[in-house]
Amino acid sequence: MNRYVILLTVIEMTYQNIIRGEFISRPNRFIANVLINGQQQVCHVKNTGRCKELLVAGAEVWVDKCSDPARKTAYDLIAVKKGDRLINIDSQAPNKAVAEWLEREKPFGAELKLLREQTYGGSRFDIMLKSDKTDKRIYIEVKGCTLERDGIALFPDAPTERGVKHLRELSECRRNGNAAALFVLVQMSDISYFSPNYETHREFGEVMKEAQRCGVRLMCYDSIVTPDSLTVGKPVKIRL
Repeated sequence: MNRYVILLTVIEMTYQNIIRGEFISRPNRFIANVLINGQQQVCHVKNTGRCKELLVAGAEVWVDKCSDPARKTAYDLIAVKKGDRLINIDSQAPNKAVAEWLEREKPFGAELKLLREQTYGGSRFDIMLKSDKTDKRIYIEVKGCTLERDGIALFPDAPTERGVKHLRELSECRRNGNAAALFVLVQMSDISYFSPNYETHREFGEVMKEAQRCGVRLMCYDSIVTPDSLTVGKPVKIRL
């Protein structure tokens, strides 16, 4: 059986009310105008990055219809088609997908318990794995990557001082005897390799190199993306 088919049988990161649409415009980073069933609708964009190469007029997109009547927008924009690639742009989805993958695959050990949103120093990391039997702790920061050029995944697509801070805190974790990892989830498939986007934010790339020298584990995986789901896929080579 195909490996992707096996993974899809255990997928948990799903959306319940997906509707196809056509992207019109993005007045600001929080909202987009999308043509849905022949009518223009204002949708919440679940990604504050630039996404300029994705959100272009006429692009095929998918939105998730919300059930909360108190919301100002009735839809969330969560995926877009770029050429033959379907790309999930929901910045909240990678944390959930990676947490589910860690719980299922146990790459750091079966005895470790997963906790979300744990503080260390001046940062709040997405995930911490800990053992109830020992003092072992692994701090993990998850970054979702939506920028692709010629089959190469790049992060970030805009300067990220927050990302630099997270990497420095992960390095500090290692200096203080804790394990630490950066997990980059490329929110699409068929990627040749991943690289820091030096052109957009050189400091992030340099600090990523320093984190690796400090012993921070760098992990990168692509994703299996459908209009209504996101699942961690296969490992992607990292080139620093």
